Amino acid sequence: MSSTLQLIGTGSAVGSLMPLITAVVQRPEWSVRAKKTVAAVMALLAGVVTVAADGGLDQFQHGVPTFATIAAVLAVSQSAHDLLWKPSGIAPAIESATSPKGAPAAG
Repeated sequence: MSSTLQLIGTGSAVGSLMPLITAVVQRPEWSVRAKKTVAAVMALLAGVVTVAADGGLDQFQHGVPTFATIAAVLAVSQSAHDLLWKPSGIAPAIESATSPKGAPAAG
């Protein structure tokens, strides 16, 4: 088992890249609410995977490190998206590039 600080650091690193991974799944025509929901769910899942990858399933017995890591992934992913990936245009470009061309509009 890693220390709580190490897990938070790992969670922060994972969270900083999550907006790029999420952009592959999201579509430009989706509503803001749908995009935020997908981003939050993916970040939470990434947090769980991060905890499991570090300490296996036994790691989930330790509440504080588990919660802190999942929260770090969620918080950093949202911050990185708003402060880095969206303003730079990288996340929106990935969304557009990975969206099917000529697909019917949602709605």
